Amino acid sequence: MSLLKTLDTDPSSPPRQSKASPERLIAGDPAFKTWAQDAAKDDLVHTGVWEATPGETRSIKGETFEFCHILSGVIEITPDGGEPVTYGAGDSFVMKPGFTGVWKTIETVRKIYVTVG
Repeated sequence: MSLLKTLDTDPSSPPRQSKASPERLIAGDPAFKTWAQDAAKDDLVHTGVWEATPGETRSIKGETFEFCHILSGVIEITPDGGEPVTYGAGDSFVMKPGFTGVWKTIETVRKIYVTVG
């Protein structure tokens, strides 16, 4: 097993496709694609590529830490009680455990993610 993993930002394998759960959907009909590429530490750490079409959902991290690097598209994240922050291609951010807010995909977004938790 190699301890070096290169992430494929344009995977040719079929993604896992999903939709927003009704209790988290705020607006639109966003569709999600996930290309999971690696898992480690007893399946607590996950990496891959994720894509979403426009819409708004509640983001609830619970006990999960998530690092995101935007490859393409535009999103706006509004933490509960906070101001909206816009991210686009080349931007990176972290949502820490306990984060809650609104994730608004303005233009179809593709990101690299690393989750721990």
